Parts: sequence; C-alpha cells; structure tokens
Amino acid sequence: MEFIRNQLVEYGMDPVVSKYLAIFLIILFIVLISIIANIITKKIVMRLLTHIIINNKFKWDDMLLERKVFQKLSHIVPAIIIYLFASTFPTYQYLIGKGAIAYLIIVGLMVMNSLLNAINDIYQTFDISKVKPIKGYIQVVKIIVFILGGVIIIGNLLGESPFILLSGVGALSAVLMLIFKDSILGLVAGVQLTANDMVRVGDWIEMPKYGADGDVIDISLHTVKVQNWDMTITMIPSYALISDSFKNWRGMQTAGGRRIMRSLLIDTNSITFCSEEMIENYKKIHYLHDYITNKENEIAAYNTERNVNKENRVNGRALTNVGVFRAYISHYLQQHPGIRQDMILMVRQLAPSENGLPIEIYAFTNDIRWAVYESIQSDIFDHLLAIAPEFGLQLFQSPSGRDFKKI
Repeated sequence: MEFIRNQLVEYGMDPVVSKYLAIFLIILFIVLISIIANIITKKIVMRLLTHIIINNKFKWDDMLLERKVFQKLSHIVPAIIIYLFASTFPTYQYLIGKGAIAYLIIVGLMVMNSLLNAINDIYQTFDISKVKPIKGYIQVVKIIVFILGGVIIIGNLLGESPFILLSGVGALSAVLMLIFKDSILGLVAGVQLTANDMVRVGDWIEMPKYGADGDVIDISLHTVKVQNWDMTITMIPSYALISDSFKNWRGMQTAGGRRIMRSLLIDTNSITFCSEEMIENYKKIHYLHDYITNKENEIAAYNTERNVNKENRVNGRALTNVGVFRAYISHYLQQHPGIRQDMILMVRQLAPSENGLPIEIYAFTNDIRWAVYESIQSDIFDHLLAIAPEFGLQLFQSPSGRDFKKI
C-alpha cells in the first residue's frame, strides 16, 4: 500500500487523497483476484471435475456432485485470498482475519452438511438402508457439527478458546435438554426402531391414533413419514412408535399371503336335514360327489352299528344342508387358483346371533396386492352368494322398506 501511495504522490497527487485512493485500489485488486479465482475454480476446475465424475464407472461420486459438495468447497478460495491479504491493512488486520476465518468455518459447515446428505444418499442405494436407515443418525451428527461450529465461530470472534466456551455448556445442560428434547427422544427411538427391526422404509403400517394407514416412505430423527392409501401424508413422531402401539403388515408381505376372514350369515329358518332328493342333487355337483358318497357310507355304518331307528330323523346321524354347504365351500376353496393351499384354510361356524348363523371363511390369497386380493375375495363371495339357494339356504339381511311393503 505504501508503494502505491508513494507512486501516486510522485505523480503529484495530494497525500491525503493518495492514501484513500491506495486503499481503494488495494481493495479493488483483492476483489478482482477473488472473482478471478472463483471463476477459475467454478468454470474450469469444477467443469473438469464434473466431466471426470460423470464419465467414470463409480456412482457414489455422482451423489457428491448432486449435493454440490465440490461447488460449496470452491467458496473457500476467495476466503483464503482475503485472509492472506489481511496484512495489507494493519489497522483492520485483526478484524479481517477473524471475519475470513469465520467465513471459512461457515463454508466448512455447509460442505459438511452436503457431505452428510451425500453419505445418506449413497447408503440408500444399498438394500440394507430399508432395514437399517441412518437418516436419524445423520441428523444427530449434523446437530453436533453445527453446535461445535457455532461455538468455534463465537470463540474465534471473541478471541477465546472454544474449550472455555464448551466448559460453560454444562451449566446450560438443563436448557439444552429442553431445547433438544424432541431430538433426544427421536435419537433414542431411532436406535430402538433399528435395533429391534420394528419398522422399515416400505413397510405398510397402521396407526389409527395418528390417522396413519399406508407405506412408510421416510424415517428421520424426529418423524416417520407415512403415505396413506388416499395419497395423503401423515407425519408420526419417531418416539410415538415405541411409546404407542401400531400394526406392521410386513409379516403379511413377507409371507406372500393375505388373509380372507369374512362370513356369510345364514337364516336359521332355512337350515334343515337333507332329503333323499336333495342328496341326489348334491351328488351331481362336481366338488361334492365324492364327499356325499363317503359321508353316506360313514353315516349308514354308524347308524347300523348302533341300530338307530330311522323312522324319526332326530335319531342317529344325518346330513344337513348347511353342513353340505360348508363342505362345498371348503372343497371349492381347495381348488381355487387364487388361494394358498400351504396356509390355513378353514370354513367354520361362529356362534349364532340375532343376524343368523355365521359361516366364516378363513383363508389366504396367493397375491398380496390390494386390488388383486379384493378381486379374488369378491369372486369367491359372488359365487357363494349365488350358490347358497341351491342348498335350500337363505342368507340373512335386515328387512328393508320393500319387505315391509310386501307384508
């Protein structure tokens, strides 16, 4: 600066004016150097680096590029130039140096934030990320990094050691616990959810308390994001998943079978013993021919062995239309291409009620997709609802206005 000032004075300029003009020229020179360095870094170095990253066979460095790690790192160059030229201004050297260092720390925090995001992106390319997500841990690391960065910046500006400032954090622990309560609870919840494999990205969970019923699309430090079947998004606090109950349908998805548990309500007034004519008609049904033949032989042997008087149908054993219908449903499901035969398949009676006798189907479809599952279930009950009158059975339903009008 003195050299520039002396040169200006030699050219006949006023000493006072030359002093301020020299300062202006130095500042202009530093700004130009910083701009040129920044342009070289971004236009040449960054383009070259981008070309190398895009054309190599590795994929992880693409994540670093997408998160702009290198672009943010380029901001360090102007700060270094300003710091090196700080000695040009002896009066303000201290302030300029402190400001440049603070800026370097801020840039470092920005780079660290992008780098952690890139690490999470790289991790998500592996299948294990669905089982053990690390987004919550990444967020904890970010909090720690930003707190330490803030302490270092303050220590730098005050001219104090960061360790002295950190020693005073103990006195503020209660306040920090209150401020970061959700983060601490989320961290604990994240550890338990991961360690116990309670929920993964892609799981279908159901949590009525929070109105959640859909797929988990994101697990973070504070929240678990669920996309419901109506395409709305529900945010559930992470700690709620370990403090409250929820249903995870992963077992169904893993097993590959989705349960059908639905009942037909039979009007008890239509239940009766089978007549000879009814039995002969049932033998003509493909699924029942062998069953009726075997059952007739079994009943005849039983009644003969005990010398049962068949003049009264109450005595001994006999076929009923509801029993034959139940056997038909069981054989029908055993032959159905949409039902898994290696899982529980059961047709049972439930306790009669004022709505009739429930005949419950308990089986599993071989396709867990919602639309396909509903289609298989509907096809089965379409058939059973239509076939029930062939067995002399009436399905129960509450009387409608039309029924009262007929009366």
